[in-house]
Amino acid sequence: MNRTLNSSPPARYDGVFDFEYDFGGDLRCIPMSVRQKLDATGIKLTLKQWNRIPEDGRRALLAGDCDTALRLDAYRRQLERLIAAHAGSPVEHAEVDPAPPWADATRVPERVSHWAMSIGVTPPTAAQWAALSSLQRFALFKLTRPGHKNENFVPAMREFGVLP
Repeated sequence: MNRTLNSSPPARYDGVFDFEYDFGGDLRCIPMSVRQKLDATGIKLTLKQWNRIPEDGRRALLAGDCDTALRLDAYRRQLERLIAAHAGSPVEHAEVDPAPPWADATRVPERVSHWAMSIGVTPPTAAQWAALSSLQRFALFKLTRPGHKNENFVPAMREFGVLP
């Protein structure tokens, strides 16, 4: 990223991992913590839609909680309002997976193990996987999507203490 000597770096936000700071630290890209909430609400949000939402709305989505059914519903309504008001496109819905593979702290998803081995790194052990937060497991799972470069997988594994 090119910055002049007088420009300051973007603000740091809680909920944005270090590995995604370069592209998500200023909320131009959708942080993993928001992606997890999108999956939980069943709402699809494109990068174009995200960037049309004013920064204060993006910050609110980053800070919002989805840890109870009531908060999840409120988050969904807030997101739908923001999309309708600013995105210039309709709200699109997706199925919500009631038991996503990353949510099981007792078992490393095969996709994560296979991806790690395919790039020559040791996959997380069961104990390491269990020690990760829900959001960290979500991030590692998302960083193994088929058909993507997933270049932040190793930096995320390092940040989460899974790799030295």
